[in-house]
Amino acid sequence: MQTIDISRLIDEQKIGWFNVRLILVSFFLCLIDGYDFAAISYAAPGIVKAWGITNRAALGPVFSASLVGILIGSPLLGLVGDYFGRRRVTIVSCLICGIFTWASVYATSLDQLLVLRFLSGLGMGGLLPNTIALNTEYAPRRVRALLVVAMFTGTPLGAAVPGAISAWWMPTYGWTILFSIGGIVSLIVAVASIIWLPESIKYLALRQQRRTETARLVRALRPDLVVEPDAHFTISDEKQYSGVSPKYLFSDGMALATPLLWLLFIVNMMGYFFILSWTPTLLASASISIGYAAIATSLFQLGGIVGSLCVARPLDRMGLLPLVILFAVTGPIVGSIGIVGGTSVPLLMCIMFCAGFGVLGLQISLNVCAALIYPTSLRANGSGWAQGIGRIGSIIGPLLGGMLIAARMPVEQLYLWSAVPFVVGAVACFALMHLLEARDAKALRLEPAMADATTLEPVTKL
Repeated sequence: MQTIDISRLIDEQKIGWFNVRLILVSFFLCLIDGYDFAAISYAAPGIVKAWGITNRAALGPVFSASLVGILIGSPLLGLVGDYFGRRRVTIVSCLICGIFTWASVYATSLDQLLVLRFLSGLGMGGLLPNTIALNTEYAPRRVRALLVVAMFTGTPLGAAVPGAISAWWMPTYGWTILFSIGGIVSLIVAVASIIWLPESIKYLALRQQRRTETARLVRALRPDLVVEPDAHFTISDEKQYSGVSPKYLFSDGMALATPLLWLLFIVNMMGYFFILSWTPTLLASASISIGYAAIATSLFQLGGIVGSLCVARPLDRMGLLPLVILFAVTGPIVGSIGIVGGTSVPLLMCIMFCAGFGVLGLQISLNVCAALIYPTSLRANGSGWAQGIGRIGSIIGPLLGGMLIAARMPVEQLYLWSAVPFVVGAVACFALMHLLEARDAKALRLEPAMADATTLEPVTKL
């Protein structure tokens, strides 16, 4: 009987149209995620004006509503994705996100908008963990971080788009234009996912179900390979688990590593979502025009794209060391935003770009790490829990910012305090790096010699 090692097939494949198409669809799924959260920040000044809101701190719960939805949706839908498949959950999540984002156009009060943002967040919660797992499982090991990061560049780009829309179209069409575009695009991407998004071949191989679909995907990856009708599909390089219980995230050397990973998500999201939520409003209050504030926040997102791409290859080669360094240098950069904001617009633009390089470069890289350290049978579950728990930080960030603003803390001090989480992150990332190195070293010592039982022919690497 023919035995096909799926792990080897993927690791030895050349990067072709199949991978490019998967990355493109996933890129737009990530773009939706970035756009949906950022839209409320750019819409906030318009909402304040249209609804006559006098207390800006009242927007804090609305900023955090979608994050609460993501906190619930990420671990829940990540677990569902490990059980029912990544493709189905991703499509349903995209539809939920699109429907409730579009419905926000018709909100007439902060309470209504809060509920709609929460429901949209539930959908967003299912997008990233399943999309990350799907792309990780189709990427060759030698370029895995690079390909997943390439997909993730959609998130900061999506978060930058509302800045342009708010500067160009919001003066004419009002704040609702942001949610109209976001909802419609989400529904279009959901339809594209139905047509072009594949199911994870490793997910199918683990369950030995839908064998016809598995064989079709093998032929799509390797058109030259003849797949026999009774072929047996295996995954040889990962330990597999019989269930999807979260308790497995703490086994096999991960008892301390998983909580440290969660802490990294929490502290980085605290800083990221504080900057994303409040920067347009804070800079506007510091005599920076709304247009310049929007451009500064967009440069923050664009810096994240550059940062994540620059970190990808070192991450493939060096593990977590680049992230330790990036955490250490990002804190001072973030702390300087408030200081330079009122002195020089060009310098502010430069600092915002550098802050995005660090903060978003870290966030995207952490998402990649969350997928890489867990095996296929736990990948969406592990990523979902990391992102879900991390949303505690993304909720605290905007809410704490609202409290400090209500206490009339100067803008300069607000940004100095927002640098503290990155200092904590540098220490936690250093500890996690050593824990994972020890785990991997132990696994190499204990790994039994395995015979090569695959029928694949050698493939020229990319």
